[in-house]
Amino acid sequence: MQAAPCKARPAAFLTDDANPREGKAKMKNISRRAVSAGLAATALAPFARSASAQAAYPGGRAIKAVVPFAAGGATDVIGRIIADRMQAKWNTSVVVENVSGGGANIGMDRVAKGPADGSQILVVAPQIAINQYLYAKLAYDPEKDLMPIAQVANVPNILVVRKDLPVNSVQELIAYAKANPGKLNYASSGNGTTVHLSAELFKRMAGVDIKHIPYRGSAPAVNDLLAGQVDLMFDNATSIIGQVRGGTVKALAITTSKPFSQLPDLPPVAQTVPGYDTVSWFGIVVRAGTPDAIAGTIEEAVRAAVQEPAVKERLAALIAEPVLSDRKSFADFIADERKKWGPLIADLNIRID
Repeated sequence: MQAAPCKARPAAFLTDDANPREGKAKMKNISRRAVSAGLAATALAPFARSASAQAAYPGGRAIKAVVPFAAGGATDVIGRIIADRMQAKWNTSVVVENVSGGGANIGMDRVAKGPADGSQILVVAPQIAINQYLYAKLAYDPEKDLMPIAQVANVPNILVVRKDLPVNSVQELIAYAKANPGKLNYASSGNGTTVHLSAELFKRMAGVDIKHIPYRGSAPAVNDLLAGQVDLMFDNATSIIGQVRGGTVKALAITTSKPFSQLPDLPPVAQTVPGYDTVSWFGIVVRAGTPDAIAGTIEEAVRAAVQEPAVKERLAALIAEPVLSDRKSFADFIADERKKWGPLIADLNIRID
């Protein structure tokens, strides 16, 4: 995609080890400490243990919960919440292992090629429905090698704009973009992320021309948004909520199709762009071929966990809503996500070699 030059300098922070670019001298730097501290507290706060007898996991073996991202992010924290409840229910050790890198492919490949006996579970995010279209070649087949168990939670993205952009609603943003084609730009946390794809879906459905400025991660992207070097962003709610509540950006809408309980004051984009619906989501999968009895036991534990009041409270701290699902509904959901993102990625010719 090509667009007219804009005031933001192009950047492409697309690898885990890339260095963030330097901003202008007057750029505001944002701290991630508050978010990190909140995530850590959510992950580490102990749950009350039930005094009643707990069901042992089949075979009584220790279990690894593989998180395909680094520690401290939403996927890791949500994975630790669920692992804690599994451990309590089964009276069996459930150890979280962070296997990051490759856009989550390394961790997913680990489980896809691991034992099919329930001794490994995988905490997944939207990459399980995106990476097969984004990467030129994968060492595993996410459709054949991994079996969905249950969805756990949803986190919306929030459409935010720089404070001085003269728009205060999605309708005004669309009108401004159409009156100034190619002059607006949006930041993302990298090619193929839900932050990127949410914006591209919006552009297509709203019929607007807005230039993409990819960064390596959300933090440098938000820094440039605060500094006025980029105009808008569809950032993950967990990441951007501090700036929204602090008034350093203007929040226009959420990306879910319906109002979101944790953000009742923000209307859905779909109120202006009918049918628009994107979300960051999290769930549990295992290697394909895991015996039905074991898969059913894991599913039961996940479903029980997301209904616990203490789990709901901790998810709320992440701006996340619990999702009660099962193997079939989660598999159908992932299939629908692939139908949504696959054609869009192909049309935009987004590839990571």
